[in-house]
Amino acid sequence: MQQNKQPAMAENKMGVMPVNKLLISMSVPMMISMLVQALYNVVDSIFVAQIGEKALTAVSLAFPVQNLMIALAVGTGVGINALVSRRLGEKNYAAANSTADNGIFLNAMHFLLFLALGLFFIPLYFSFQTKDAEIIAYGIDYLQVICVFSIGIFMQVSMERLLQSTGRTLFTMATQATGAILNIILDPIFIFGWFGVPAMGTRGAAIATVIGQIVAASLAFFFNVRFNKEISLSFKGFRPDMPTIKKIYSIGGPSILMQAVGSFLNLSLNNILIRFTPTATAVFGVYFKLQSFIFMPVFGLNNGMVPILAYNYGADQKERIKETIRLSKRYAMAIMFIGAAIFLLMPGTLLQLFNASDEMLEIGIPALRIISLCYVAAGYNIVSGSVFQAFGRGGLSLWVSMIRQVVVLLPAAYLLSLMGNVAFVWWAFPIAEAFALVMSIYFNKKIDKEVIANIYPHTIGDAVPE
Repeated sequence: MQQNKQPAMAENKMGVMPVNKLLISMSVPMMISMLVQALYNVVDSIFVAQIGEKALTAVSLAFPVQNLMIALAVGTGVGINALVSRRLGEKNYAAANSTADNGIFLNAMHFLLFLALGLFFIPLYFSFQTKDAEIIAYGIDYLQVICVFSIGIFMQVSMERLLQSTGRTLFTMATQATGAILNIILDPIFIFGWFGVPAMGTRGAAIATVIGQIVAASLAFFFNVRFNKEISLSFKGFRPDMPTIKKIYSIGGPSILMQAVGSFLNLSLNNILIRFTPTATAVFGVYFKLQSFIFMPVFGLNNGMVPILAYNYGADQKERIKETIRLSKRYAMAIMFIGAAIFLLMPGTLLQLFNASDEMLEIGIPALRIISLCYVAAGYNIVSGSVFQAFGRGGLSLWVSMIRQVVVLLPAAYLLSLMGNVAFVWWAFPIAEAFALVMSIYFNKKIDKEVIANIYPHTIGDAVPE
């Protein structure tokens, strides 16, 4: 039976520290670590681009599967993070421990799914998208390794979310930075065959990635066991607890579906763009790598915000919740404004990092400028989605994402592609984001009225809304 381990009697900082200081202290380490992660994704593609544009295209075509993997890992992590933090806010330590164990179990099951995909279905996946044998070969070499050894990413996310749920984001920064730096170091060694290591091309890039993930996961596990005293991990006599699993998925499920829809969107856009030229697909892949530099700090902000909201929701601290949301939106929109300015002013410089051909520059410069027009609105929408999830209303995030991506963006991209100029396709992004902004504003007002306005102080043991 799970032990109800009691931590020190001092109140967790998420309940007492001034909100702005708390949000910064929890978010900045996450921002830094996610920027480092964005850096190693970019460096990964920069090295792959040196192999050739077809290798870069292959890695771009692999991205939807990687994104689906991340969707399951991070979405489940959202559920783990929010539910553990809420139970800690309620002082229900046994429930927090059960949530942690069941969350890890779920991500282990997700790994088995991708193991099967990596072993049996990767050649079919690439053959569906292109008939270019060289691109297919590069893609298989890369994606098979990523899938077969995906235990690293699933366990890394699980362990990091447990650290975040108790406010220990500095440890999360350490694990992510370690994995990222290791990947950056190993990339050229395995890709080009330095120091006597055989040159392995795209397979080498994948090997470097999974080694970084496995090392980061191991380090995060150590930090949880050694320093995360509010949570006790014990799988002795473990059996999956369906009520807990349902709660994890009820919170994180919408995030999983949103990102899964994103994978479908990327796959569909790749198929639209490759009809113009494989270079357009490579540009789309490069864009995703570059935009991560802007979006990752906002996601880091969200990762710091969610446990604060969940903890104070469990503790019925209305004013702390309202201030956290207000500050998070301001910071996110400021970050995205800076990002938009960079993309508008220096798109060519950014693309040259990837050994861009004249054709890639011709397609990529307008792409970066057009898409960046929606960045400030995207900042507001991203934070809003995490607010909905923190209160167990992830279905609202799902609605926004579905309308944005499936109802607006993809049909708009297809219709604009019929005009015969790939530059028109990029306008689908600002159009879709405008629709998402209207919905996010409406749902924020709904959350204010139905959730936040009804938060009242309670004593320990009183029922807290799920």
